[in-house]
Amino acid sequence: MAACFLVNTANGQSRKTISFDNDWKFLRADAPGAEQNNFNDATWRSLNVPHDWSIEGPYDRNNATGRGGGYLPGGIGWYRKTFTVDQADAKQAVFIEFDGVMANSDVWINGYHLGKRPNGYSSFEYELTGHLNLGSKKNVLAVRADNGVEPASRYYTGAGIYRHVRLSVTNRVHIIHWGSFISTPEVTAAKATINSQVGVRNQSATVQNALVQVNIFSPDGKIVTHAETSQKIDTGKQEEVTQNIVVDNPALWDVNNPQLYKAITKIIIDKKTVDEVTTVFGIRKAWFDAAKGFLLNDKQVKIKGVCLHHDAGALGAAVPLSAWKRRLEKLKELGVNGIRTSHNAVAPEFLDLCDQMGFLVMDETFDTWESAKSHAEKGYNLYFKDWWNVDTRAIVERDRNHPSIVIYSIGNEIHDNLDDASGVKKYKLQQDLVHLFDGTRPVTMALFRPALSKVYENGFANMMDVVGQNYRENELVAAHEKNPNWKVIGTENRLEQAAWIPLRDNEYMSGQFLWTGIDYLGESDWPEVAHGSGLLDKTGGIRDVGYQRQSWWSDKPVLYVMRKQGNAGAGEWISDWSPTDIDTYDEAKIQVFSNCDEVELFLNGTSVGSQQRPADNASPMSWSITFHKGTLKAVAKNKGKVVSEQELTTAGNPSQIVLTTEKATIANNWDDVVYVIATVTDENGLPCLNATNKIKFSAEGAGVIAAVDNADLSSSEPYQAKERWAFKGKCIAIIKANANSGTIKITAAADDLKSSSVNINVKN
Repeated sequence: MAACFLVNTANGQSRKTISFDNDWKFLRADAPGAEQNNFNDATWRSLNVPHDWSIEGPYDRNNATGRGGGYLPGGIGWYRKTFTVDQADAKQAVFIEFDGVMANSDVWINGYHLGKRPNGYSSFEYELTGHLNLGSKKNVLAVRADNGVEPASRYYTGAGIYRHVRLSVTNRVHIIHWGSFISTPEVTAAKATINSQVGVRNQSATVQNALVQVNIFSPDGKIVTHAETSQKIDTGKQEEVTQNIVVDNPALWDVNNPQLYKAITKIIIDKKTVDEVTTVFGIRKAWFDAAKGFLLNDKQVKIKGVCLHHDAGALGAAVPLSAWKRRLEKLKELGVNGIRTSHNAVAPEFLDLCDQMGFLVMDETFDTWESAKSHAEKGYNLYFKDWWNVDTRAIVERDRNHPSIVIYSIGNEIHDNLDDASGVKKYKLQQDLVHLFDGTRPVTMALFRPALSKVYENGFANMMDVVGQNYRENELVAAHEKNPNWKVIGTENRLEQAAWIPLRDNEYMSGQFLWTGIDYLGESDWPEVAHGSGLLDKTGGIRDVGYQRQSWWSDKPVLYVMRKQGNAGAGEWISDWSPTDIDTYDEAKIQVFSNCDEVELFLNGTSVGSQQRPADNASPMSWSITFHKGTLKAVAKNKGKVVSEQELTTAGNPSQIVLTTEKATIANNWDDVVYVIATVTDENGLPCLNATNKIKFSAEGAGVIAAVDNADLSSSEPYQAKERWAFKGKCIAIIKANANSGTIKITAAADDLKSSSVNINVKN
């Protein structure tokens, strides 16, 4: 086992953060005694984390995870990491930080039990100081993840150390974990007041006189202002230092121009920097209004959001950052500007992306309180009473610097009784705790059948900062009209037109979050293993409903043409003009999603009619025409000018595979992947949506095939493989680099089809 050596950090003075992702040993079974240093793990599998062992399968409809876990395996897994600590760090404080371990984790250092965390989504830190061996003697960090108590969730969770791990070495006088909090209480175009709160702990043996220095850097990297405060800190004590700093002519963070600042906070003792932390933040003014909905920097903004679970199809719960970037870019194309983290804390780097890309985030804590939900009877409901405080605090303290977060949600469709004192108390305690650690943002929850639970009448909704409700959009409209002082938001909404109209037509409706942005694993009935409610499928392809929402939400011209498959229009809508043998109809039913003034259809060059956009600006345009092979062309116009065109052409027989990528380079790090899309086409390159060939992938050179997938909700093939059946003519391979330079050649082949190759360059 490779060892991690901790070097002396700036002569024992300053902070050093070390990735602890590499060189772990793993066993997918229980192993009593594995926390001890002398335990023999020689036969265990060597791997790096993040790692989700549940996604490795196999699928089995009898797995205890059931429909919630998508029929993937649960059980127990162990991880062990061996490392050494430099003798020079004897006077330092040492901490281990986990971004997430699924679930019911126990952690030991050299046989000493550091703690247990039932919630697999929470990030947490343990101090190792005083439990470490120094010099050449080895240390063993051991982690047990117990996913054997099932069913634990209504949707896929993953299993194991599925997020990043870090080791921090600091001075005994240091900024505490998540101890830097930056907010912007006063913001105008001329100036902004930045409030810095810094928690400093003195673990040294003497009283310390510390200088807390905060330097503010603009988005272009220039220092714009700073502040200094002296603080006496008794031994064994912790102090919070608050400073207000003015920035002139601030660059404001918003959804279209997400400008980000940095605060570099230093602790200086005897003119030496003993600790330093960088906090990324945005300067923006965000609030909810009972009459105007949501406002950002004094401008009314409709939150056009989606709910997202934390898995990424074939990658499971251990999702590289570039995979999320790809998905969020596609959602942005559809006009999405908001994300609800349903229904749990997400990886911190996911929120970094939201900051950088300009998304508005509803940061959600729990799917259950004490009352169980079907197919998740042995989940967090068993631990909520003892752990809600710890986990809520962890989520808020970790996430509160992200400018993308504009509201917290403390529950989704909670089944606890909200019509009695105990339900009111549980909500109030959580809301107050959020306000204690972040008083800058409002709190809501996704109310479940509020008319039946009487929360609109019993005073419960009155204590909510913002009233949130799942579905029943017209019911929320009626509730606001009866209580015009309520601030309201749709926390979970349908994809259909009836859900969009209340948001569009009512100024006070601040936003909505569609169920869902992307298809996700679990919450499915066998043979399906995934839930198909997304604007995107689980490979990241845009589904038809995605184009419909794009026609309502996007500011760019949208045009998307579909025909109804099957005799007499009995099948599903597909964007295709290549009927199968069962499509022996004369009449073709057509619908077009568009936000343009007018759309005209042409069949083989002859116009078959023009239609104006419906007056309500929400319904698709429809045609019924006689089918002929050839080309169906749609032409969209605004004010008489052509702004978009789309053609559907009858394809021939499947002839070849065409490989495409969305980027040509990859870095050799865990967080970078490249998606390679294999499309079955005819000899002219026209997609054959009816093709179901088995595609076999191979990789040569500086990379490997990490996973394969398709958009079929019923596909229970293994993901860690090199072949996949085409679904609607497509499947994907996800590629990772395994060298710092070179070329990765990916080839796809299938029986009776011409093969195809594509090259990816590795650059670090």
